[in-house]
Amino acid sequence: MTPTIQLKGVSKFFGNIIALKDISFEARKGQVTALLGDNGAGKSTLIKCLSGVHTPDEGAILIEGEPVRFRSPRDAAAAGIGTVYQDLALQPLMSVSRNFFLGREVSKGMFLDMDTMNEVTRTEMGKLGIDVADPEQPIGTMSGGQRQTLAIARAIYFGAKVLILDEPTSALGQKQQLEVLRTVNQVRDRSDIAIIFITHNDLHAKLIGDRFTFLNRGRILADGERTEIDTDNLRNLMAGGVELAELETEFKQ
Repeated sequence: MTPTIQLKGVSKFFGNIIALKDISFEARKGQVTALLGDNGAGKSTLIKCLSGVHTPDEGAILIEGEPVRFRSPRDAAAAGIGTVYQDLALQPLMSVSRNFFLGREVSKGMFLDMDTMNEVTRTEMGKLGIDVADPEQPIGTMSGGQRQTLAIARAIYFGAKVLILDEPTSALGQKQQLEVLRTVNQVRDRSDIAIIFITHNDLHAKLIGDRFTFLNRGRILADGERTEIDTDNLRNLMAGGVELAELETEFKQ
């Protein structure tokens, strides 16, 4: 089966700084590809290349086997790349439904068609297990996990073939982290979307990942399906993982 998105030999340079070097990477529909690495590993630069913020200096990006060249995030979105960043790009004083349709509002004549936007928001959030009783409530009244779910539901509704989640659990409490992980599982079960889950949390990657790609200083340290990688050693593949494991053993003595 052809990967939904594939990178072949992608490199990105900022002057003399090598941000990415010879990255070959893929994500397939119906799978969660966990992209791991410590701070500075190159995850953010890779996301920006995939989402049209940066243009690679070398290599190619393919969507369903066809080469593409993104000159802007709009190009990437048109090709089916949906990116949910850590800050979510939501407006806390606006309603849930207005945030769902932010920048893509539905109009009826000279006015917003709130009935349609409310109904779509309620339906699409319900598909991911969130019951929105009042779509016109301020989104600031929702939990962090629920807001993450809205951003994910919005990307799917507007045609994402590839869903890129940028550290979606990093700023959340434990209960809200579990909400987001359950949402990711539900999206995967639809089997028509490829999910790229960026994280430095090896436990979360182990829970939901079908494929693992490890970055270290802009290069791939390891890459493979769950059956090809010993998930018990995920921490040791992370930058600094071996040292942390040794420190943990030292503290237990």
